[in-house]
Amino acid sequence: MADTADMAALTDPVPVKSGRTGAGPRGRVRSAPGRGPAGHTVARPGLLWALPAALFFALFAMVPLVLVAVLSFAEWNGLAAPGFAGFDNWTALVHDPVMMKSLWLSLLLTVLGVVTQTPLAILLGVWAAGRQRNRAVLSAIFFVPLLLSATAISVLWRALLDPNFGVPAEAKWLFGDGNLLGTRTGAICVLVAVATWQFTPFHALIYQGAARAVPRVLYQAAAIDGAGRVRQFLHVTLPQLRNSVVTSVILMVVGGLTTFDTVLILTQGGPGTDTSISAYYMYQKGFREFDFGQSAAIALLLVVVATVISLIMVRLSGYDKMAGTKEGM
Repeated sequence: MADTADMAALTDPVPVKSGRTGAGPRGRVRSAPGRGPAGHTVARPGLLWALPAALFFALFAMVPLVLVAVLSFAEWNGLAAPGFAGFDNWTALVHDPVMMKSLWLSLLLTVLGVVTQTPLAILLGVWAAGRQRNRAVLSAIFFVPLLLSATAISVLWRALLDPNFGVPAEAKWLFGDGNLLGTRTGAICVLVAVATWQFTPFHALIYQGAARAVPRVLYQAAAIDGAGRVRQFLHVTLPQLRNSVVTSVILMVVGGLTTFDTVLILTQGGPGTDTSISAYYMYQKGFREFDFGQSAAIALLLVVVATVISLIMVRLSGYDKMAGTKEGM
């Protein structure tokens, strides 16, 4: 009988005490209650807490997006009043070979960025999550590109790759004539390399935090089974980083489709139109040809493409069905 009474006392939820925070005059929680660990009643924040963020998102995201959507069906040169153009802007984009090429180039650079940045970021992030000697100092050096703006990085790399005064001029045995940005293949490789150098540290931070959240008991069990560091990385760490991989890749896709400043400073869409990606072509249409209707249509198309790709990735990866709060659970 005593054991039964003790078990009942342990399983009964602890009543919420009345206080100034989250409770009414009789101890009742004002917001919707939930069930926390050990059966305790937990107060949930009300809708008013989300109101500032919702207003900020609506003002700086939804309203501009709606205006761009409306402008994509108008004809406007930036000076006169906009006029309704129907589907003329969209029809022109479909029959524009430069637009189709720019969209393909955007997808190509995005795929190359994911392929190059993901393995490097995973390895660097997992390593930075360990307890190696001088890890903090080396991590700070690796993460220096995060402190620089994209414009500063582009100017820096343009100076380094100058065929007359840069590194290629001093290493002609490796770079040939040194005009890396003068060929289509060379320009694309430079854009991928600069993006990798710039954004890999950011994604490494994501994997560093995720790797530190992996339960140590999994590594201990793997070590008991005789697994070394390589097998632990392949069979324990990587599966536990699945959520972070999906998040990181989605950010890469969105960032790759909207890259603009690096192309503007390094290649200006050249040679010819070989690196004229969709975001840069949108800039050309709007601020060089003063066709803001087609520019808005390109912007809206990029939003749709990025959203569709992200939703497909979330659905195929099963990210939306994960019920656990820990990595890979």
